[in-house]
Amino acid sequence: MRQSQLFTKTLRSDPKDETSVNARLLARGGFIYKNSAGVYTFLPLGWRVIGKIAQIIREEMNAIAGQEIFMPALVEKKYWLATNRWDTPIGFRVQGLEDRVTSFTLGWTHEEVITEIASHFIRSLKDLPLAVYQIQTKFRNEARAKSGLLRGREFMMKDLYSFHSSQEDFENYYQKVRRAYEKIFRRCGLKTIYTIAAGGAFTGSQTHEFQVISPVGEDMILVCQKCRYAENKEISQLKNSDPCPKCRGVVKKEPAIEVGNIFPLGTKYSAAFNLKNVIMGSYGIGLGRLMGAVVEVHHDQDGIIWPESVAPYQIHLLEIGKATARKIYQDLQAKAVAVLYDDRPLAAGEKLKDADLLGLPIRAIVSEKTGAGKVEIRKRNQNKCSIISAKTLALI
Repeated sequence: MRQSQLFTKTLRSDPKDETSVNARLLARGGFIYKNSAGVYTFLPLGWRVIGKIAQIIREEMNAIAGQEIFMPALVEKKYWLATNRWDTPIGFRVQGLEDRVTSFTLGWTHEEVITEIASHFIRSLKDLPLAVYQIQTKFRNEARAKSGLLRGREFMMKDLYSFHSSQEDFENYYQKVRRAYEKIFRRCGLKTIYTIAAGGAFTGSQTHEFQVISPVGEDMILVCQKCRYAENKEISQLKNSDPCPKCRGVVKKEPAIEVGNIFPLGTKYSAAFNLKNVIMGSYGIGLGRLMGAVVEVHHDQDGIIWPESVAPYQIHLLEIGKATARKIYQDLQAKAVAVLYDDRPLAAGEKLKDADLLGLPIRAIVSEKTGAGKVEIRKRNQNKCSIISAKTLALI
């Protein structure tokens, strides 16, 4: 991609109404645009990041027998009435035309919808287990949208739903999902802590969250410094410096960002839709929140430091002065290397600042100083520079 043709431009100052690191850096870099409180557009660079995250999620969900589907965002009142969740205040309600009495909400979750669908295809317990997932937009009437992508009113979510013939089969699959989630977050460059939490509007039982320790985290967790056992403060009886109930290590209170959760649903939804003796589970990951958490963890004073696995492009090719990098750019494209080519007629200092802000894994500079057929490279997470031949750039 030629940077001169990119739809967006970088900003020189932080947006006035954003305080979180992820919101400031992503807006300044042209990854996202704030339309309303808690409502964002993912711009070309940001959408490429979301695409990378979605691909990682799909690979790991498919590996545990998840089948991808896509359900409607418009959910009719009858679904919510079946489980007594129509009056849950988190949903945005939608009324049809005056001559139509049917009411809807914009989907804030899909347990009811998927269970009603499954009731048409699960004819006996012999059809189980089954697991389906989607990546879809959710809408939640948050009283206070804040922290950029970490808490929004409209956001993309991967939700997986599983159906089982026994509690044992469900528990085995629950652990498979746990391991898959840990792999997803690790591949995205995050270290997560498996945390016991409350069920909220989804289930009456305890659930589990995947938390990333961060000073901007909205959650507070109590985590053992030895074995990493953790509980969300909302349900925990532990206090700071208490002994861990598992290993007697020291428990510490830490702010954290929730990037995923898994829910045992039991038969709450299956019973409501006449799926007798079917045990269910629900498992969610917010893609935008995950993207925001990556930025909160991977940045410095100059900008973002994208992990290679989710970076929008792998190489940022900068053309400085009178030197031209067009041939190198064409060669990289021919080898299917994801490259952002800064061919703009700007001063070197401006290009270097933008490169640090955008945070692509490798910066490659072509200038009179590098010499013919040579480039100066530096990894975004390192200070060391080196000169290499242009032919070997695609092999890094």
